Amino acid sequence: MVSLTKEDVLRLAKEQDVRFVRLQFTDIFGVLKNVAITAAQLEKALDGELMFDGSSIDGFVRIEESDMYLKPDPSTFTIFPWRPQEGAVARLICDVYNADGTPFSGCPRCTLKRVLKEAADMGYTVNVGPEAEFFLFLVDEKGKPTTITHDKASYFDLTPVDLGENARRDMVIALQDMGFEVEASHHEVAPGQHEIDFKYDDALSTADKIVTFKFVVRTIAQRHGLHATFMPKPVYGIPGSGMHTHVSLFKDGENVFYDPNDKRGLSQTAYYFIGGLLHHARAYCAVTNPNVNSYKRLVSGYEAPVYVAWSEKNRSPLLRIPARRGMGTRVEVRNPDPSANPYLALAAIIKAGLDGIKNKIEPPEPTDRNIYDMDEEERVRLGIPSLPANLKEAIDELKKSKIIREALGEHLYNRFIEAKTIEWDKYRTQVHDWEIQEYLTKF
Repeated sequence: MVSLTKEDVLRLAKEQDVRFVRLQFTDIFGVLKNVAITAAQLEKALDGELMFDGSSIDGFVRIEESDMYLKPDPSTFTIFPWRPQEGAVARLICDVYNADGTPFSGCPRCTLKRVLKEAADMGYTVNVGPEAEFFLFLVDEKGKPTTITHDKASYFDLTPVDLGENARRDMVIALQDMGFEVEASHHEVAPGQHEIDFKYDDALSTADKIVTFKFVVRTIAQRHGLHATFMPKPVYGIPGSGMHTHVSLFKDGENVFYDPNDKRGLSQTAYYFIGGLLHHARAYCAVTNPNVNSYKRLVSGYEAPVYVAWSEKNRSPLLRIPARRGMGTRVEVRNPDPSANPYLALAAIIKAGLDGIKNKIEPPEPTDRNIYDMDEEERVRLGIPSLPANLKEAIDELKKSKIIREALGEHLYNRFIEAKTIEWDKYRTQVHDWEIQEYLTKF
């Protein structure tokens, strides 16, 4: 991330004729919120003097505790390239603070910063690279989203089969104009499914980029008459959308996961980090896969990880170690999906890995066979557990975990559990289309 100061932002805003600034932040679910201000209020905002009503935001505070402040991060200043350049619109991503000037414990961005400080205290900086997939769907005559895809393409197909290429091109251009280094974009496996990959960065910058990425993709899709969704499994019978997350630790500019003398090129630190991720996987699943629909993706047969294991080559386990070594040595965590709040998901993943290092949690031997081909008896014999099968099971696992509770902090942990329990109960008590089709004429 390019480091900017308050003075840099004020100068850039004047030079680029910025008239409006959106102060952005997320609720506990990762839904992007904003307060729009005029350029005349920008200096006041940069000084952290703008107040908003926190009681209106999911998971924040009660009405009697509602006064909260937005403190923008100057380095997140960017112009929206699809808006007019005369009277431009810019944005700043903010931390949420209490009225007494302390960081708000329910702010997801502050939560990630707290876990990253823990890593820094251990001597590490954390780099993260995401691979967020999404679907492009047609809208109906009233402009409402459908689940009808506008192409029949598959992995790496080109036009004329890949009809999303024009929209995807404009998304890439917009992201580049906003400072992203886009590495690749392509059609994914399922019809209407796409992926745009951008270069890794430090964990906080990456989380900021994920929320920006989702906002840009949905905005540009809408301008093409399409609806972009990061819902994990919008259509039954085809692959869902994941957000494979690549994590590496650095110390003094060197990748601490790499050891040229190890048979796999991995350091003991890397093995412990892997051990921590596996040990806490069932608990952080509620955070990385946070809704009812997430578990419709985490099923066998669609390349989504279901089993808690690791491998260098195999894509069926939860964790994969990509082939590159040296500065590119990293762990790929394959279960997160793009509906997750990226600040909380990264906080949970990083906290789990750091606990592995602190407590020297050794991972089991890697599983280089296709786990999807194993029966349950063989998986039990090999000690390969499954991820939670539904949101309720994931919530129950989260309740057992001291480490992931610490990652979230008491306020967020309690609000998250409460909100997700309500979500599960609403889902559990609904009558779904499948039930009507299956039982209405049978009984």
